[in-house]
Amino acid sequence: MPDTSAHRSARVSPGGRRTPKDLRRWRQYLADERAEAAVYRDLAGRRTGEERAILLALAEAEGRHAAHWLDLLGPDVGRPRRGDWRTRTLALLARRFGSVFVLALAQRAEARSDYATEADATPTMAADERIHEEVVRGLATRGRNRMSGTFRAAVFGANDGLVSNLALVLGIGASGVAQATVLLTGIAGLLAGALSMAAGEFVSVRSQRELLAASTPDPRAREVLPHLDVDANELALVYRARGMSPDAAAEHAREVLAGLDTPPGADERPATGGTPPAGAAPVSASAGAPDVDEHEAVGSALGAAGSSFCFFASGALVPVLPYLLGLDGLAAVLVACALVGLALLATGATVGVLSGGPPLRRAGRQLLIGFGAAGITYVLGLAFGTTLA
Repeated sequence: MPDTSAHRSARVSPGGRRTPKDLRRWRQYLADERAEAAVYRDLAGRRTGEERAILLALAEAEGRHAAHWLDLLGPDVGRPRRGDWRTRTLALLARRFGSVFVLALAQRAEARSDYATEADATPTMAADERIHEEVVRGLATRGRNRMSGTFRAAVFGANDGLVSNLALVLGIGASGVAQATVLLTGIAGLLAGALSMAAGEFVSVRSQRELLAASTPDPRAREVLPHLDVDANELALVYRARGMSPDAAAEHAREVLAGLDTPPGADERPATGGTPPAGAAPVSASAGAPDVDEHEAVGSALGAAGSSFCFFASGALVPVLPYLLGLDGLAAVLVACALVGLALLATGATVGVLSGGPPLRRAGRQLLIGFGAAGITYVLGLAFGTTLA
């Protein structure tokens, strides 16, 4: 339990009394800490290994913070209160999904902590909350890396489909052509754009994976290490080529060659921490690099292509729906804009949640960009329609 003795004078009013406002604030902090601890326990229940242990440790830390507010409240703890609506929503999502979205929301929740300016919270608690944000950021990053390639293609595909086909449909419709022509143009734009996006994503991701493969150390290089001259060898050049200084590279090369003589298991480290044996990974990346599979972060070429095709097509279908349902003229334009606007808000907010940024700001940005592009095309369509008339 945190030491609260240094903050006894700060937790009461100037007259020395515990005001009702103080009690309400402490009770809300207590409810929020309990709710956050429950969120982390729910997330831990869906994970195994190291991630589970980390989440349980976070829940334990939130429990210590709750104990601090219990100590301050004493006999005035009152009836249990509910956490704020954000924490309750997070708890609901954690119980239902337990996905990277929940971790991204938890990251934002930790960033909103008021303990840095709260006189009745200890400096330790404020420091804990700041570190918790980084811990959750690290856990969320693992999930983002696992889905980043496909997710990027999905978001870009949906957004491009929404914006490009809305602009196409509005531009053609504003020129005064028949409804059937607008509908045919929208469907053609959907198919052409979806196929183009899929092909582009496939080539892009495949090329990126091939570049990564060309830059990945060849594991067969380890086989020749026992035959190198200990006093004169080129192993140090490998590490110098990766950015080490000449002295550090030479020292590391000596450690690697010396490790070859170490009996198996003699220099093993526990799986939970420490530095791996010197000879265990002579062709690995330089020390201190994050443990991230770059190929995993890029994603698969087929996955990115399929995701891009489906999401572009689904996005491009939205502005065509009013014309498929028989609407035309201004009514079709207004309905298409309304549907696309809602979809743009949704994709922007989703990106905001996953990136740890403000969802509303991201949603507004997406909406402005999309409607800006469509508006310009609509004005051009009006101009060409007038000219042709």
